[in-house]
Amino acid sequence: MLTTAANIVRLLAIARILARHDALFPLEMLGPTRPLAAAARLLSRRRADGRPGQRLTGALTELGPAFIKLGQALSVRSDLIGEQMAEDLSELQDRLPPFSTKEAKATVETDLGAPLEEQFESFEEEPVAAASIAQVHFAVTTDGREVAVKILRPDVEQQFAKDIDLFYWLANLAERTVPAVRRLRPVAVVDTFEDWVAVEMDLRLEAAAASELAENTADDDGFQVPVIDWERTGRRVLTLERVHGIRIDDVDALHEAGCDIDGLLARAAQIFFLQVFRDGFFHADMHPGNMFVTEDGLLAPVDFGIMGRVDKKTRNYLADMLLGFLDRDYDQVADVHFEAGYVPRHKSRDAFKQAVRSIGEPLHGRPLEEISIGRLLAQLFQVTEDFEMETRPELLLLQKSMLVAEGVGRKLNPGVNIWLLARPLIEEWMIRNRGPEARLRETIGDILELLERLPDAITRAETLTKTLTEGGLKLHPDTVSAMRRRSAGRQSGAGAMLTVTALAVTALILALAALFMD
Repeated sequence: MLTTAANIVRLLAIARILARHDALFPLEMLGPTRPLAAAARLLSRRRADGRPGQRLTGALTELGPAFIKLGQALSVRSDLIGEQMAEDLSELQDRLPPFSTKEAKATVETDLGAPLEEQFESFEEEPVAAASIAQVHFAVTTDGREVAVKILRPDVEQQFAKDIDLFYWLANLAERTVPAVRRLRPVAVVDTFEDWVAVEMDLRLEAAAASELAENTADDDGFQVPVIDWERTGRRVLTLERVHGIRIDDVDALHEAGCDIDGLLARAAQIFFLQVFRDGFFHADMHPGNMFVTEDGLLAPVDFGIMGRVDKKTRNYLADMLLGFLDRDYDQVADVHFEAGYVPRHKSRDAFKQAVRSIGEPLHGRPLEEISIGRLLAQLFQVTEDFEMETRPELLLLQKSMLVAEGVGRKLNPGVNIWLLARPLIEEWMIRNRGPEARLRETIGDILELLERLPDAITRAETLTKTLTEGGLKLHPDTVSAMRRRSAGRQSGAGAMLTVTALAVTALILALAALFMD
């Protein structure tokens, strides 16, 4: 934990770099740091070109690894920083000068507990990629397999810990001194960032994510996750099958290789859709540098440090909400949000319906290839914030991933909407999972689950009754008399109602069972 004095000294150095890029506005938002920002601006007197987000991108790049990662994390939070700045920050390139191969080899030997030559037949001296947290070397194992070896930077954990401590200090300062900033929950943002980085700092977790994705997509045609070499993987070293292929955004190379671009886009959209809606676990860092097309025409992802999860309830919410927009059924869109509890009950349903109509109607009549699902979600999240919908980071990550996928799709074929290419699969999934029969099965499941819990509820009720009758809970005699008088008038009616309800539930279950047996 750094002292306040150490954080202030660090902040002075940061202010100088921000001033050099004319990007002091983050410090100017906070009361206590405004004098520092003013002094830095006076000393620098710089007026850089570009939008604020572009200038901040340059400053964060110069500030180093933790700030680059923070900028990338903020790029999925358009609800906090606005859509334009989020788009600008998404351009942050996580590329840094490589560390020495000598250090890389030493890390491999220490983490795997064996000399390098016992693990690898050859190990390339020059890294193929170097980022803020790790770099990658190609190698060949002693049993002749071509692999990529990802290695954490030396002392990267300590460097990030120091900067994250500064982020917490600033976030707490902001929440204490600037009421307008509190709604943005800066401490919670840093919490999320720290969790994100913690996963990337343990390469065994990234290996586990790749393994889970491979298991989920094993039967999906045209998609191949590289195989993890668990024997050569540890906390600071990840070894996986080397991918030979063309970057998915290299249009000329794909055409030269004879790839069916539209077929490739359709497959990419289908696989992404299946990851989100079927599995609830998706690759959330699908920028062009992380997706290759192999010689066999397979899509092969790399870098599994950032993955997203969406639970079943949220998947159903997304499906129903998107269907409502596509059908112009704004009652359904509003109902979905209120029934799921995403918008508080005290808010006006009619006002919310009007707000979502303002998003949906501009889409009506436009060519489907021009409609961006990612942008639609971004607009919806901005509206729901006004209706006190709690921020859901997994949905923001999903929305950002959709925008990236759409961007790649437009680069490959500007006239095609990748979600339209996947429409047959999407419609099939919707019918199977959100159609009338699916909802009926869901209702039966809820009833059966309720009945399964009934014996436990009865047992607890009997225990409570026994406690009351045996003197475990003492009531005043006047209270007992009053309770008897009130219950006497309701007892016969309540008993009859309970009996009727039980019979109705039983009849419903029998009818539904008969329906499905037919």
